[in-house]
Amino acid sequence: MNLKVTTLAVLLMGSAALVACEKDETTTATPTDSVEMTATLDGKQEVGPNNSAATGTMTGTYNKTTRTLSYRVTYQGFTPTMGHLHRGAAGTNGNPFVSFSNVTTSPITGTATLSEADAALLLKGETYVNLHSQAYAGGEIRGQVMSK
Repeated sequence: MNLKVTTLAVLLMGSAALVACEKDETTTATPTDSVEMTATLDGKQEVGPNNSAATGTMTGTYNKTTRTLSYRVTYQGFTPTMGHLHRGAAGTNGNPFVSFSNVTTSPITGTATLSEADAALLLKGETYVNLHSQAYAGGEIRGQVMSK
């Protein structure tokens, strides 16, 4: 009788150990409402490319639920006079829909709430960052905004 009880106890403990070591397959990925955005800015991307040595980057996070874009634009090699986020595919010019403030100091940071139409353009890669200067009033450096 003791042998049966001992054998049963060992089998139960072994089964419990195996069950505890099983991989949990029920974990579900949590959907995210945030999209990381990026752009690399230079004079070659301007419509009417230029030879400016200035460069820059834009990084940002777009929240699909609130339609809020948080952005950080850095630049070097020039002093901008103004900057914007524009509507427009690569190789085309478009109207600005977000104006940057305090562009004379890098980085330029801010947040903007986008319309549904502008949000759709942003997510399709049909918006761009443009920084203007005295030497290039139409834009010295530009970069198409893309999702990562």
